[in-house]
Amino acid sequence: MNNSDGAVRAFFAQLTDPAILLELFAVLISILAAIAITSAVRAWFRRHRGAPAAQRQGFSARMTDATLILMPILVTLGLLLGIRVSFGAFDLDTLVLDRSLQLAAALVVVRLGVYLLRQLLGENSWLKGWQNQFTFVVWMAIAFELLGWFERVERALNDIDLLPGKATFTVWELIKALVIITVVVIATSLIARTIERRVMQVNALAMSTRIGISKFSYFFLISLGLLLGINAAGVDFTALTLLTGAIGVGLGFGLQVIAGNFVSGFVLLMDKSIKPGDVISFTGTAGQTGTTTDNFGWVQELRGRYIVVRDRDGVETLVPNQFVISNSVINWSYSDARVRLRLPVMISYQDDPEKAMPLLQHAAADHPRILKEPGPVTRLMSFEDYGMRLEVRFWIADPMNGVNNVRSDVNRAIFRLFREAGITIPVAQRELRMLPGPTHADPRFAPDRDT
Repeated sequence: MNNSDGAVRAFFAQLTDPAILLELFAVLISILAAIAITSAVRAWFRRHRGAPAAQRQGFSARMTDATLILMPILVTLGLLLGIRVSFGAFDLDTLVLDRSLQLAAALVVVRLGVYLLRQLLGENSWLKGWQNQFTFVVWMAIAFELLGWFERVERALNDIDLLPGKATFTVWELIKALVIITVVVIATSLIARTIERRVMQVNALAMSTRIGISKFSYFFLISLGLLLGINAAGVDFTALTLLTGAIGVGLGFGLQVIAGNFVSGFVLLMDKSIKPGDVISFTGTAGQTGTTTDNFGWVQELRGRYIVVRDRDGVETLVPNQFVISNSVINWSYSDARVRLRLPVMISYQDDPEKAMPLLQHAAADHPRILKEPGPVTRLMSFEDYGMRLEVRFWIADPMNGVNNVRSDVNRAIFRLFREAGITIPVAQRELRMLPGPTHADPRFAPDRDT
């Protein structure tokens, strides 16, 4: 206690020294003068330049913004430098002035570094609302080192144990862990922002997909940085291993479907089998092929968990990515938008197929959406129970404009041409036979038997 009291008395005795008081007064005058000059300059700037620099864009606006932010410190630094030269010319003590110059220079560097870091992280980052507090904490740590107080503070904080018992966890270890975690999280934030800017420039992906990828990478890297920071800080979570394991298993089962959809979404993005603008339809049975129009629709968006498919009725269906990966999907515009349609037609055995087949080809050839090359063709496919089955085949190049509407137009033309030519489209006939009722050999079931 005697040494401590002596140090305190020596400190206050030094403060009351006339030379030290003169230097402190000079430092105070420099700070007040810097505040007055900065206020006048900012007022002039607002009157003559309109909107603040922070609300304008471009490199010059950012330079002006940085200058206005650093101006109080720079003016203070300049005034202190001038006073230091004056004191040196008159052989006055300059110890306080020298320390003040070091602290002001350190504050300039720290404030400029925080401003640049905010620009790198983005205007909407967490640092925007905490830049002054962050600057003060970093500058205080540097000031303690410059003044030689750092080791004393470290020893004092190391004496405060937050976990009394066998394990020790002091206030200094807590502060060190927070600093390490903050530095690692900031570094991963910069990496995440870089990835986000690159992804947002990929015009081949939908905007929602780009946002989803950037957000996922951002939170993934931040979480990874947080874990790495905790590990680098030396925090021991051995006692929580069982609890975190149980939580992990529970989350794994609960989020299995969601995780599967996210992974399937990334697979769809990587192999580009389905893209925004594609025309797809879902087959009803696994292994089914052909130009079925069941669940026909247009891919509007690819999202992290599902794809948005808009059908011909204007209804948007959210299809899970895992369903698209694990089921058969017809992509009408995967490599070539051209598709072939087939229309079966039955004619009677009393009609001549050689007369009907040119009419089928003529009905398909006159449609504006049916390709001329390759042109429509007709085939006699089989002889059925009640007629001959013919088939007309043709190609279209724009399935995204609908398929069944082309089928309808061609069917109407076939019906009109067949009626004009006298060709019959037969109707299936069934023969119904009426058999006599059964005889009852058992007298117990005779109709005239008394009951």
